[in-house]
Amino acid sequence: MTSEIALAFDHPEARARATEGDVIPDRISLRDYVTSADIGAYQQERGKRQRLCFNVVVEVNPVTGIEDDVDKVVSYDRITEAIEAELAGERLNLLETLAENVAARILLAPLARRTFVRIEKLDLGPGALGVEIVRTREALPIDATEDAPEPWVILLGNAAIASPHLTGWLDQITASGHPAILCVGPPEQTVEDVGHTFVQRRMDLLDIEQNAWRLAALDDRCVVRATRSELDWAAKKRNISVWAPSKMVLDAATPPKGLTAADLTQWLAREVSASRILAIGLTVDGAETQSADSPTLA
Repeated sequence: MTSEIALAFDHPEARARATEGDVIPDRISLRDYVTSADIGAYQQERGKRQRLCFNVVVEVNPVTGIEDDVDKVVSYDRITEAIEAELAGERLNLLETLAENVAARILLAPLARRTFVRIEKLDLGPGALGVEIVRTREALPIDATEDAPEPWVILLGNAAIASPHLTGWLDQITASGHPAILCVGPPEQTVEDVGHTFVQRRMDLLDIEQNAWRLAALDDRCVVRATRSELDWAAKKRNISVWAPSKMVLDAATPPKGLTAADLTQWLAREVSASRILAIGLTVDGAETQSADSPTLA
């Protein structure tokens, strides 16, 4: 085995040393951290947890005079917390996406400059199948270090969607400067019961998304968004989103208990740390409520 091949399969710490520049960084590392997750692009992988092995190295700016103070360094917990936070979020199909997300979360630490993230699946065959990436802080998106503001989550009943006051409400949201995520339930017509839980769940979600697109057609400010990344981006821009729930619900590590409009609204509000929950034309526990006949947002 040549030295290049040996290095390719070596621990990321050896890879980091081999590619260091003139300034030798400090490094912290996590070796052989094994946990499990529901991940994979194929249908047979859904609903089954499989073991993942993480090896991570974080290069940090050298710090002097830390006086044995843990708050002045990048903690080892930063790595494990980044891994567990990403695994607790939406279900992912690709290890590449998981590695990207873990790397980006680690690099939000002020002292972190570069990270090597290797993830391997341990249960798909006789060997470990995986991916390794290297990312630098400079390569992060410009707004990656900005926390998304806490949006308003507003549930619109069908009467509210059809209300002549809809444009006025949107005007008030825009004028407030707050980002908002609009949630809807299904249209008035009843969805056929197909007697198959797996299929029915997807049909019910698609029925809700039909209503989301109906709302989007009424005002150009109502943009349908399906992923947490899209919702966070829109929140940073103080834009209005209409939530299409299928992807987030189906990929969630802890999905909502039900698919009623109230269930989905309450679940999303928790997921995005909503600063306000408002229901127009419907009643939802824990939410402010108002009539679809009111021209002014409460």
